[in-house]
Amino acid sequence: MQDSPVKVGIIGCGNISGAYLRGNQAFQIFDIVACADLDVARAKAKAEEFGVPKACDVQTLLNDPEIEIVINLTIPRAHGPVALEAIQAGKSVYNEKPLALSRGEGQSLLEAARAKNLLVGCAPDTFLGGAFQTCRQLIDAGQIGEPVAAFAAMMSHGHETWHPDPDFYYQPGGGPMFDMGPYYLTALINFLGPVRRVTGSTRITFPERTITSQPKHGTVIQVNVPTHVVGVMDFASGPIATIITTFDVWAAHLPCIEIYGTEGSLSVPDPNNFGGTVRIKRAEDSEWREVEHTHTYYDPGRSIGVADMAYALRRGRPHRANGDLAYHVLDLMHAFHDASEEGRHIEMQSTCTRPAPLPPGSTETVLQGDS
Repeated sequence: MQDSPVKVGIIGCGNISGAYLRGNQAFQIFDIVACADLDVARAKAKAEEFGVPKACDVQTLLNDPEIEIVINLTIPRAHGPVALEAIQAGKSVYNEKPLALSRGEGQSLLEAARAKNLLVGCAPDTFLGGAFQTCRQLIDAGQIGEPVAAFAAMMSHGHETWHPDPDFYYQPGGGPMFDMGPYYLTALINFLGPVRRVTGSTRITFPERTITSQPKHGTVIQVNVPTHVVGVMDFASGPIATIITTFDVWAAHLPCIEIYGTEGSLSVPDPNNFGGTVRIKRAEDSEWREVEHTHTYYDPGRSIGVADMAYALRRGRPHRANGDLAYHVLDLMHAFHDASEEGRHIEMQSTCTRPAPLPPGSTETVLQGDS
């Protein structure tokens, strides 16, 4: 089947845009034809670096009738409003994580897209990488038996020592849960399905942070979001999982993700990447053993989710890194904070469909053969 390439425009030409522009080169199903930014000079520089035909302001990109998908790489507080503008302009949209800042923004975006029969997608798409699809296949094949529990941890001391402009990580929409939680939560939903109930505890350990990176060395940040977040999730399918995300620790020696079943345990690599080492230890094993990837390691540079969405647009099928999944993740992240503030369990009001697995493979043919 021959699919005509989907014309794509990027709004927001900051640090992450290069990953999408490089990833575009791995796929034939979509072409990035325009870059836009509030700073048009930055858009022009990015377009020149990657050979993108057009650099422009945001409104010009939204008015371009050829562009069918907008990749929204703005700062977190702009994710919802900019995505809604794209939908209103008649374009499907793929957001960087999180989907939006608030539940209300996320719901409005999804409702507007449904009304116009447009698609909403959202990072992360790392759960489509070879290591995570290998883990998914092992779970689905019963290699660890029935999943019983899971653990996930993102342990760090924050971004002020290396990021050029780290202030937004310590404001609403930032913090360790909203910054890195989507990678871990999306991976867990891929493995175990949606969550039905959560509780959580949060704290701010350092109310001020001093930037030691350039160009804002010495600037003091007021911290306005919890920087240590612990959540407990009851999955609809039965397992119970714990997640820790923190900017408050100097060092730790914890697994990124582990899944525990009635017949064994599975060690999952860092969900901020597409690959990594997969290990399993079944009841009869004396040691952990490494598992060869059933889905050949493949690093598409943060674009396989866009490619899957472009095929969905052409073929009328569901895409995996979709708006319902991203909204469920957004709802979970808020629920951890709400549970801590209110001192209770929270029954989830959202749900999603567990993303369909990818067949084994390492190239675009995996998506081409997916109908």
